Amino acid sequence: MLKITLPDGSHREFEGPVTVAEVAAAIGPGLAKAAIAGKLLNGDAADGGGRLVDTSHRIEHDTKLAIVTDKDAEGLAILRHSTAHLLAYAVKELFPDAQVTIGPVVDNGFYYDFAYRRPFTPEDLAAIEKRMAELAAKNEPVSRRVLPRDEAVAYFKGLGEHYKAEIIESIPAGEDVSLYREGGFEDLCRGPHVPSTGRLKHFKLMKVAGAYWRGDQANEQLQRIYGTAWATKDELQKYLTMLEEAEKRDHRRLGRELDLFHMEETAPGLVFWHPKGWTVWQQVEQYMRAVYRDNGYQEVKGPQILDKSLWEKTGHWQNYRENMFTTESEKRDYALKPMNCPGHVLIFKSAMRSYRDLPLRYGEFGQCHRNEPSGALHGIMRVRGFTQDDGHIFCLEDQIQDECVAYTALLQKVYRDFGFTEIIYKVATRPPPGKRLGSDALWDKAEEALMESLRRSGCEFQVSPGEGAFYGPKIEYTLKDAIGREWQCGTMQVDWNMAERLGGEYVTETSGRAHPVMLHRAIVGSLERFIGILIEQHAGALPVWLAPVQAVVACISEHQADYAAAVAKALQKQGVRVEADLRAEKITYKIREHSVHKVPYILVVGDKEKASGAVAVRARGNQDLGVMSEQAFVARVLGDIAARA
Repeated sequence: MLKITLPDGSHREFEGPVTVAEVAAAIGPGLAKAAIAGKLLNGDAADGGGRLVDTSHRIEHDTKLAIVTDKDAEGLAILRHSTAHLLAYAVKELFPDAQVTIGPVVDNGFYYDFAYRRPFTPEDLAAIEKRMAELAAKNEPVSRRVLPRDEAVAYFKGLGEHYKAEIIESIPAGEDVSLYREGGFEDLCRGPHVPSTGRLKHFKLMKVAGAYWRGDQANEQLQRIYGTAWATKDELQKYLTMLEEAEKRDHRRLGRELDLFHMEETAPGLVFWHPKGWTVWQQVEQYMRAVYRDNGYQEVKGPQILDKSLWEKTGHWQNYRENMFTTESEKRDYALKPMNCPGHVLIFKSAMRSYRDLPLRYGEFGQCHRNEPSGALHGIMRVRGFTQDDGHIFCLEDQIQDECVAYTALLQKVYRDFGFTEIIYKVATRPPPGKRLGSDALWDKAEEALMESLRRSGCEFQVSPGEGAFYGPKIEYTLKDAIGREWQCGTMQVDWNMAERLGGEYVTETSGRAHPVMLHRAIVGSLERFIGILIEQHAGALPVWLAPVQAVVACISEHQADYAAAVAKALQKQGVRVEADLRAEKITYKIREHSVHKVPYILVVGDKEKASGAVAVRARGNQDLGVMSEQAFVARVLGDIAARA
């Protein structure tokens, strides 16, 4: 008898070999209908005990098995990857001369790259999407077969699919490759896939973009069609609605409309901050500076350019070289710093330190540069030059827990002050061997320290295997914004390596020498990116304490211009960021313009207000707050600022 053990510990017995689909049917008709794939939970599996297989996969030995449906994250990924194949199928039906290349899953969807003689148009996309729906409605079975590598190369060359043949030729000789067929289309793929095309119902093609073959700008340019796919119609519609709302909140458009910043081709990936945008920047920086001051950090400042030899000692030159800007002077090689940590170690080791000095906390608003690919740049969210609220804590091993717990509580407060209440916690563990520094024993201690600190903080967390930095594991703190998008901002990393590599030492209690543990931490991360997130979180209507202009005093006619200017000056002296609008325009025009610019308060002054020494106050959102004295208004604004309202 063949025994299949299920995740809940129960089991099913079969007289002989059985497919995943047959196991699902034995459990119940509902699961048989919902099954997309199976997950073999054998402890000796190469990926740690979770190999995904098709529902047609034949099980010949006792095993542990989970049935995967579209309610599972893996099931949704399979559904999306299968939809990418459906896209390629439809393109080949409509444009037989197009060549297919690759089509992976990405966040919330998929894409497929094609080589075709002319650009695809919006009309083409509509036709492709319609054909995809028609092919899905045919509910054609998806089948798998295996070919020797060389036979697969010859097969795809015979089809005229030279890109696909080139991919297979890069696979070592003698290996087999798997192909998946649906109807008249067959594609190279590792799988698994949905059992039939009828499972693919809720999708939409989004856009066409340029892409280079194998991501290399030296290669020919392809066309990348992006799409999204979901398990249900409701989920698809929610996602499309979110995208519509995200478009309204796009920080690039709002940055121009609100006169905050702009970007130039003369400085790709770098930001030109305008006066209003720089005011927002200063509010964020000064707030974080107070966080440093009130939580035991000493602010420092390191140089922008450091010798290549330093980056070799830290391991960045070997592990991060392609992302670094370099320069040369007097036959010496230098790099613009991509991060601040080595500089902080040099500050630490510039004097004799004692165990009594630890923990020692440094903070820096450090300007960094990273050579990001041009295709990855995105407004101020992804740039080449940025400033981090970077901090490093030099501590003893038995101080790690307390420091991490205190840091998590501090980060939670900061995020609340900026208007974020939902945080996702992930622990990114060690990269594969050869891509990390230090012994397994140190990685064990570092990973457990981070996980235990989150347990002590009462935080549920996920584990992201293999996604830690080369020098240590990290906690990733991810925000959820007003429309449900996730933004990874804060980090906490435990590092036993860098201080040792750069010779950072302290005098122990027994007068010996030891290397401190180094905790790398950032709360908002890149200030540029965080400000972009804030703009989109609040749709440009920043809270009063962050708004570049908190109030505008607008006169109804020239007869009140002097009074309006005097009120503005008085408010400015009391700490309000205020402008006076003395233009010879209708008051309705002024109110409308400043409302579009999302100014929190508009103070209207006419003859009555001038005579009584008051102002008529309109709050953002077309709220009429009535007439109040200058001092009453100041009290209101200062109250908003104090409450971070």
